[in-house]
This record gives sequence, C-alpha cells and structure tokens, in this order.
Amino acid sequence: MTDAEDYLPRHLVAELEDAIATARVVNLIGPRQVGKTTLVRDLFGNGRFITLDDAAVLAAIEADPEGQLTSLIENLDAAPLIIDEAQRSKKLALAIKKVVDANRRKGQFVLTGSSNVFTTTDVADSLAGRMRTLKLWPLSVAEIKRAPVNRLMDWAMQNDPKLQQIADPAPVSRSDYIALVLQGGFPETRELPLRSRQRQYRDYIDAVVERDVADITPVRRPDALRILIDHMAARSAQEINVSELSKLTKLQRSTVEQYLDILLRLSMLTKLGAWTSGEGKREIKNPKYHFADSGIACALRRFTEATFTIDNNPQALGGLLESFVLNEIQRAIPMQDADYRLYHWRSADQREIDILIDGGSHLVCVEVKASASVGSEDFKHLKWFSKDGPGRSRTCTGIVFYLGQEKLTFGGRNFALPVSALWSAINV
Repeated sequence: MTDAEDYLPRHLVAELEDAIATARVVNLIGPRQVGKTTLVRDLFGNGRFITLDDAAVLAAIEADPEGQLTSLIENLDAAPLIIDEAQRSKKLALAIKKVVDANRRKGQFVLTGSSNVFTTTDVADSLAGRMRTLKLWPLSVAEIKRAPVNRLMDWAMQNDPKLQQIADPAPVSRSDYIALVLQGGFPETRELPLRSRQRQYRDYIDAVVERDVADITPVRRPDALRILIDHMAARSAQEINVSELSKLTKLQRSTVEQYLDILLRLSMLTKLGAWTSGEGKREIKNPKYHFADSGIACALRRFTEATFTIDNNPQALGGLLESFVLNEIQRAIPMQDADYRLYHWRSADQREIDILIDGGSHLVCVEVKASASVGSEDFKHLKWFSKDGPGRSRTCTGIVFYLGQEKLTFGGRNFALPVSALWSAINV
C-alpha cells in the first residue's frame, strides 16, 4: 500500500468510535483486504492486537478460550483487545459472551473478520445490546477523492429537496466513469496497471474460495463455487431465479442457495430484496444481486476500456454502472441521519425501479442510465409509481443518475443527477 493510500479517510470511523463508546463488543466485518486491520490498528493504537492468522495464537485460543481472553485483557484499562480474523475460532464467541457478562465495561473487544464470528443464533441473541456489528466495504469514490461522506439519501428524504443544496459536481467524462468502474475500491489493488490489477483480483477470488469459505462451512466442490461466482459477475444488477441458476450451473437448488448465502456472508455479493406494497400479487418477488465491487466483476469478465466502445459491447456498462451506484449508496447508508433500507421493485407488467430506498413515510426511487443524455421518458416508471402506483400513499423522490454533467429537475420531486453527485458536497 502506498503512503498516500495509507491515510485515505474511511467514513466509518465516526460510527466505529461511537460503537466502541457504547458497546462492550464491536464486530467489524467486511471483505478481505479492504483495510479493516489497518483501520482498527490506527484508530485504537493503545489497544492490544492479536491475529488468529497466527496458528500458535489460534491454537491457544481454541485450547482455553476464556482463560486466554481473561489474561489478554488484564491491565488494558480502557483500551480494547483487538482480535483480527476472529472468525477462524469456533470457540471465541461463547468465551467473549462469558467475559462481557461478567464485566460491563464498554469497548472491551474489537473483532475483525471477513465473516461474522457470531453465527450461532443463541449467542448473537444473548449479546443483544452489548455488541455492535459494522461492515467496512471497499473504498467509496468519496473516500478515494478525500471528500466528505455523501448525504444524498438525507437530501432526497427532505420535505423540499432543492438542487441548490448539491454542490456542482466536478466534470466527469464517460471514460472517467469507466475507469472508476474498472478500478474498484480495494486499497492495495485499485492503483495497479489494468492487467496486473485484474490478475490480482482474480487471484483474490481464488484465495477467498480456498480459504475464507472454509471458515463459514465446508464446501465439497470449490470448483463449482468458483463457477457460480463467474455466473454472478455476469449477472450483477439482475434478478436471480435460483431454479434457472441451478440449471445453468448444473448444481442442485439447495447447493446454489448455500453458495449464494456464503457469498453474501463474505460480502462478495449484495442482495436487494423485492420491495412489496402489499396491494396485490402482481409484484415480482425475485431478489436482485449486485457484485459488491465493480473492479472484481470486471476482472472476472475480463473487461477493459475497449469493452465499452461503440463498436464492441457498450451495453455491458449498464448493469455494472447500476451496481457501482448501488455500492456508492450502500457505503454511505450507515452515516445518514436515519435508518434506510435498500430494495428494488418490479411489477408483472415490466414497470421497474432499479433501487428503492425506504425511509418509512418517504421513498427514494432510483434509476441508473449509462448515457450522457436524459429526458422525460426516463422518468415514466418513477412518476407512475409515485402518482398512480404503490408509492402514491408515501412521499416519493425520483432520481435518475446519468453520465451527463447537469443537475436537472423534472417536476414533482423528480431529478436527474450526474453519477458524480454521489461524491459531491451536500448541504442538508
């Protein structure tokens, strides 16, 4: 990692500091190599750090988990014990529960890992109110550009959102957007030349399949899981019918479901459930899956800048750009003022909304367009949904993200915004 990359701001810092001040256990999860260890070591430099990647440390924890933890936290005063790769121990969760049941001090443990160590329901339930789980994703563009966290969801949920509240986005060309999509957000990998970067991303996927998956559950056919990952990269931003996917991959439906669950728990995929209004049976219920990092998806599909030229496959940018936008929104969600939920929506007559953000009485309906132009036709589903469709009983804001430069209003709380508004300053 370069010196410049060492100090890229992570917007989750404030949430992490609040968690350590209010919970006995902080559980920081997220994909391998996104910077979890660097973040907690920099933030809690006065704590004690151990890693279960060290075979001797892991063996000691497994032999006497409660005794080891009690010894390790002695004389730490207000500092935390930081346990890296915590998911490697099968006995750690119960031992931590016993320690924090006996000691009410906040910020005793900070755990990091690629998956959640608290997978046993009774242990997780018993730690309710004593543990906070946060997820660190790959870098957002706002973090890469050292910009403040994006507040676009809070802006859209206002009673009267105004375009003047959004700073004029910096000009970004189509080729600039393609470069961002191809790079992805992994700190050490994104700055490499394209060929080296894509090789490293593919090696990364192989390492996850060979190593991290085993921390969750034994997989009989890792080669089949690897094939499924390639299929999901080609279907980012698509609804997934598990029965059809099982036929394509020649895997049993139950195996496909198990593998998808593993990829979700390893934060390789994001699943958007189908938002339902409860008004009838004509709403499609299939979930939509997005690759959590566009750079990895492009590497698996061997896409380059040339892929998206007009004489090659420009349509390929559509789904990747939608996943890119979803990922930028998702990374900013924890730092908004309210608790928002992400969905997608589609009706049986093919009206659809790419991303639906549910804020309770307010909904934000998002469409993503891989074009530099935008017109009234691009808002037809958004306007129908809010006026005559299932959103008519809520306050709805419609946003079409596009590759142009101008912030535009189309009336009735409908706006066209450059994708770069996702990392523009917003005054809410």
